[in-house]
Amino acid sequence: MGRPVVHFEIGCRDSAKTQKFYSDMFDWSITPAGPAALIAPEKLGIGGHISSLGHEPHHYTIFYVDVGDVAAALKKAESLGGKTLVPPVDIPTGTFAWFTDPEGNTVGLWKAKA
Repeated sequence: MGRPVVHFEIGCRDSAKTQKFYSDMFDWSITPAGPAALIAPEKLGIGGHISSLGHEPHHYTIFYVDVGDVAAALKKAESLGGKTLVPPVDIPTGTFAWFTDPEGNTVGLWKAKA
């Protein structure tokens, strides 16, 4: 079995406006959490968050794939023609990174803290 998609992120300039749009559009339960706003997972789906980074990129959507080792997964992506955009970043709940595939699509990697 392949690696699962475990999270998604929606980038924006105006977090409050974006939260309202997605809450109204899909009836998502969204809770502010520091610089992000958490989107509760639905019964048949995964959770995610809305983020206003305060810098480019402002507008993006990204999905995150669970991996056993973020740095090793980035090296594998590069060996297959991908490029690292954001090297591994540790946050309180785990480690993430971003890379682009050979066509320029951005993909996130995620390893939850044990």
